Amino acid sequence: MDWYGSMIILLPAILLSFYAQSKVSSTFNKYSKVKNLNGYTGRDIAESILRNAGLFDVRVESVKGNLTDHYDPRKKVVRLSDSVYNSTSIAAVGVAAHECGHALQDAKGYAFLKFRHAIFPVVSFSSNLAMPLIFLGFFLDAFNLIQLGVILFGAVVLFQLITLPVEFNASSRAIAILDNNNYLSANEVKPARKVLNAAALTYVAAAIVAIANLLRFLIILNGRRR
Repeated sequence: MDWYGSMIILLPAILLSFYAQSKVSSTFNKYSKVKNLNGYTGRDIAESILRNAGLFDVRVESVKGNLTDHYDPRKKVVRLSDSVYNSTSIAAVGVAAHECGHALQDAKGYAFLKFRHAIFPVVSFSSNLAMPLIFLGFFLDAFNLIQLGVILFGAVVLFQLITLPVEFNASSRAIAILDNNNYLSANEVKPARKVLNAAALTYVAAAIVAIANLLRFLIILNGRRR
Protein backbone atom coordinates (compact mmCIF):
# COMPACT_ATOMS: atom_id res chain seq x y z
CA MET A 1 0.00 0.00 0.00
CA ASP A 2 1.50 3.36 -1.06
CA TRP A 3 1.34 6.81 0.58
CA TYR A 4 -1.84 7.91 -1.16
CA GLY A 5 -3.58 4.53 -1.09
CA SER A 6 -3.10 4.36 2.66
CA MET A 7 -5.16 7.54 3.08
CA ILE A 8 -8.25 5.30 3.17
CA ILE A 9 -7.16 4.25 6.67
CA LEU A 10 -7.00 7.86 7.79
CA LEU A 11 -10.18 9.18 6.18
CA PRO A 12 -12.74 7.83 8.72
CA ALA A 13 -10.66 9.22 11.59
CA ILE A 14 -10.49 12.64 9.94
CA LEU A 15 -14.25 12.64 9.43
CA LEU A 16 -14.73 11.78 13.12
CA SER A 17 -12.42 14.65 14.04
CA PHE A 18 -14.49 17.11 11.99
CA TYR A 19 -17.67 15.79 13.62
CA ALA A 20 -16.16 16.12 17.11
CA GLN A 21 -15.11 19.72 16.51
CA SER A 22 -18.55 20.56 15.16
CA LYS A 23 -20.22 18.80 18.10
CA VAL A 24 -18.26 20.63 20.78
CA SER A 25 -18.81 24.00 19.10
CA SER A 26 -22.55 23.50 18.67
CA THR A 27 -23.04 22.08 22.18
CA PHE A 28 -21.02 24.84 23.83
CA ASN A 29 -22.79 27.54 21.81
CA LYS A 30 -26.18 26.06 22.71
CA TYR A 31 -25.60 26.01 26.47
CA SER A 32 -23.60 29.24 26.50
CA LYS A 33 -26.97 30.90 25.97
CA VAL A 34 -28.52 29.21 29.03
CA LYS A 35 -27.79 30.99 32.32
CA ASN A 36 -27.34 29.00 35.52
CA LEU A 37 -29.95 29.71 38.19
CA ASN A 38 -27.41 30.70 40.86
CA GLY A 39 -25.81 33.31 38.62
CA TYR A 40 -22.26 32.00 39.05
CA THR A 41 -19.65 33.10 36.52
CA GLY A 42 -16.92 30.76 35.35
CA ARG A 43 -14.50 32.71 37.54
CA ASP A 44 -16.80 32.38 40.58
CA ILE A 45 -17.01 28.63 40.16
CA ALA A 46 -13.28 28.17 39.65
CA GLU A 47 -12.32 30.29 42.66
CA SER A 48 -14.89 28.59 44.88
CA ILE A 49 -13.84 25.06 43.88
CA LEU A 50 -10.16 25.83 44.40
CA ARG A 51 -10.81 27.55 47.74
CA ASN A 52 -12.96 24.68 49.03
CA ALA A 53 -10.24 22.22 48.01
CA GLY A 54 -7.62 24.23 49.90
CA LEU A 55 -5.71 25.10 46.73
CA PHE A 56 -4.95 28.68 47.70
CA ASP A 57 -1.77 28.72 45.60
CA VAL A 58 -3.70 28.21 42.34
CA ARG A 59 -4.78 31.42 40.60
CA VAL A 60 -7.63 31.98 38.15
CA GLU A 61 -6.91 34.18 35.14
CA SER A 62 -8.62 35.25 31.94
CA VAL A 63 -7.06 34.26 28.61
CA LYS A 64 -7.86 35.47 25.11
CA GLY A 65 -9.60 33.26 22.57
CA ASN A 66 -12.54 30.89 22.34
CA LEU A 67 -12.37 27.54 24.17
CA THR A 68 -8.73 28.21 25.06
CA ASP A 69 -9.36 27.20 28.67
CA HIS A 70 -6.60 25.21 30.33
CA TYR A 71 -4.74 24.50 33.56
CA ASP A 72 -1.04 25.38 33.69
CA PRO A 73 0.60 23.02 36.21
CA ARG A 74 3.95 24.82 36.09
CA LYS A 75 2.58 28.22 37.11
CA LYS A 76 -0.41 26.83 39.07
CA VAL A 77 -2.94 28.83 37.07
CA VAL A 78 -6.42 27.98 35.80
CA ARG A 79 -6.89 30.06 32.66
CA LEU A 80 -10.43 30.65 31.43
CA SER A 81 -11.31 31.99 27.98
CA ASP A 82 -13.30 35.16 27.38
CA SER A 83 -16.45 33.10 26.77
CA VAL A 84 -16.11 31.39 30.16
CA TYR A 85 -14.43 33.75 32.64
CA ASN A 86 -17.25 36.30 33.08
CA SER A 87 -20.10 34.21 31.67
CA THR A 88 -22.93 32.91 33.85
CA SER A 89 -23.90 30.21 31.37
CA ILE A 90 -24.17 26.51 32.20
CA ALA A 91 -21.51 25.83 29.57
CA ALA A 92 -19.09 28.26 31.23
CA VAL A 93 -19.64 26.73 34.65
CA GLY A 94 -19.01 23.23 33.28
CA VAL A 95 -15.79 24.22 31.52
CA ALA A 96 -14.48 26.15 34.54
CA ALA A 97 -15.15 23.17 36.81
CA HIS A 98 -13.40 20.86 34.35
CA GLU A 99 -10.22 22.95 34.39
CA CYS A 100 -10.33 22.96 38.18
CA GLY A 101 -10.56 19.19 37.92
CA HIS A 102 -7.06 19.25 36.43
CA ALA A 103 -5.83 21.41 39.32
CA LEU A 104 -7.26 18.84 41.74
CA GLN A 105 -5.54 16.04 39.81
CA ASP A 106 -2.27 17.90 40.11
CA ALA A 107 -2.71 18.48 43.84
CA LYS A 108 -3.57 14.84 44.51
CA GLY A 109 -0.77 13.46 42.32
CA TYR A 110 -3.07 11.80 39.80
CA ALA A 111 -0.86 9.18 38.12
CA PHE A 112 -1.88 9.70 34.49
CA LEU A 113 -1.45 13.48 34.77
CA LYS A 114 2.01 13.07 36.33
CA PHE A 115 3.01 10.65 33.57
CA ARG A 116 1.71 13.00 30.86
CA HIS A 117 3.70 15.89 32.32
CA ALA A 118 6.80 13.69 32.58
CA ILE A 119 6.76 12.65 28.92
CA PHE A 120 5.71 16.04 27.53
CA PRO A 121 9.28 17.24 26.73
CA VAL A 122 9.98 14.00 24.84
CA VAL A 123 6.66 14.20 23.00
CA SER A 124 7.25 17.84 22.09
CA PHE A 125 10.64 16.92 20.63
CA SER A 126 9.23 13.87 18.85
CA SER A 127 6.26 15.69 17.33
CA ASN A 128 8.56 18.32 15.80
CA LEU A 129 10.81 15.73 14.17
CA ALA A 130 8.56 12.76 13.34
CA MET A 131 6.77 14.00 10.23
CA PRO A 132 9.81 15.77 8.67
CA LEU A 133 11.85 12.58 9.10
CA ILE A 134 9.10 10.45 7.56
CA PHE A 135 8.66 12.77 4.58
CA LEU A 136 12.43 13.09 4.10
CA GLY A 137 12.77 9.32 4.31
CA PHE A 138 10.21 8.81 1.55
CA PHE A 139 11.81 11.52 -0.58
CA LEU A 140 15.30 10.01 -0.22
CA ASP A 141 13.99 6.43 -0.17
CA ALA A 142 15.80 6.07 3.17
CA PHE A 143 14.19 3.26 5.18
CA ASN A 144 16.06 4.09 8.40
CA LEU A 145 14.79 7.69 8.40
CA ILE A 146 11.21 6.53 7.91
CA GLN A 147 11.63 3.99 10.71
CA LEU A 148 13.02 6.61 13.09
CA GLY A 149 10.19 9.00 12.23
CA VAL A 150 7.59 6.31 12.91
CA ILE A 151 9.18 5.49 16.28
CA LEU A 152 9.09 9.16 17.26
CA PHE A 153 5.48 9.41 16.10
CA GLY A 154 4.68 6.52 18.44
CA ALA A 155 5.49 8.84 21.35
CA VAL A 156 2.87 11.28 20.05
CA VAL A 157 0.29 8.49 19.95
CA LEU A 158 1.16 7.48 23.52
CA PHE A 159 0.63 11.07 24.66
CA GLN A 160 -2.80 11.20 22.99
CA LEU A 161 -3.80 7.94 24.68
CA ILE A 162 -2.62 9.10 28.12
CA THR A 163 -4.62 12.30 27.64
CA LEU A 164 -7.91 10.37 27.51
CA PRO A 165 -8.09 9.19 31.16
CA VAL A 166 -6.79 12.61 32.27
CA GLU A 167 -9.65 14.42 30.51
CA PHE A 168 -12.34 11.90 31.45
CA ASN A 169 -11.30 12.01 35.10
CA ALA A 170 -11.28 15.82 35.17
CA SER A 171 -14.81 15.86 33.74
CA SER A 172 -16.01 13.28 36.29
CA ARG A 173 -14.57 15.35 39.12
CA ALA A 174 -16.20 18.50 37.70
CA ILE A 175 -19.68 17.01 37.41
CA ALA A 176 -19.50 15.49 40.90
CA ILE A 177 -18.42 18.83 42.40
CA LEU A 178 -21.10 20.82 40.57
CA ASP A 179 -23.78 18.35 41.67
CA ASN A 180 -22.68 17.61 45.24
CA ASN A 181 -22.02 21.25 46.15
CA ASN A 182 -25.23 22.52 44.56
CA TYR A 183 -23.44 24.86 42.18
CA LEU A 184 -25.95 23.64 39.61
CA SER A 185 -29.44 22.24 40.04
CA ALA A 186 -30.20 18.65 39.05
CA ASN A 187 -31.71 19.90 35.78
CA GLU A 188 -28.60 21.96 35.02
CA VAL A 189 -26.09 19.18 35.64
CA LYS A 190 -27.28 17.24 32.59
CA PRO A 191 -26.49 19.98 30.03
CA ALA A 192 -23.17 20.66 31.77
CA ARG A 193 -22.33 16.98 31.32
CA LYS A 194 -23.28 17.23 27.64
CA VAL A 195 -20.82 20.09 27.16
CA LEU A 196 -17.99 18.15 28.81
CA ASN A 197 -18.84 14.93 26.93
CA ALA A 198 -18.72 16.82 23.63
CA ALA A 199 -15.33 18.24 24.59
CA ALA A 200 -14.10 14.76 25.52
CA LEU A 201 -15.07 13.50 22.07
CA THR A 202 -12.47 15.83 20.52
CA TYR A 203 -9.74 14.08 22.53
CA VAL A 204 -11.06 10.68 21.48
CA ALA A 205 -11.04 11.79 17.85
CA ALA A 206 -7.49 13.15 18.15
CA ALA A 207 -6.32 9.83 19.58
CA ILE A 208 -8.02 7.88 16.79
CA VAL A 209 -6.45 10.13 14.14
CA ALA A 210 -3.03 9.58 15.72
CA ILE A 211 -3.53 5.80 15.88
CA ALA A 212 -4.77 5.70 12.27
CA ASN A 213 -1.72 7.67 11.15
CA LEU A 214 0.62 5.36 13.04
CA LEU A 215 -1.08 2.29 11.55
CA ARG A 216 -0.80 3.86 8.12
CA PHE A 217 2.91 4.52 8.56
CA LEU A 218 3.53 0.99 9.84
CA ILE A 219 1.77 -0.55 6.84
CA ILE A 220 3.78 1.60 4.43
CA LEU A 221 6.97 0.82 6.35
CA ASN A 222 6.27 -2.89 6.18
CA GLY A 223 5.71 -2.60 2.43
CA ARG A 224 9.07 -0.86 2.01
CA ARG A 225 10.82 -3.58 4.02
CA ARG A 226 9.80 -6.26 1.52
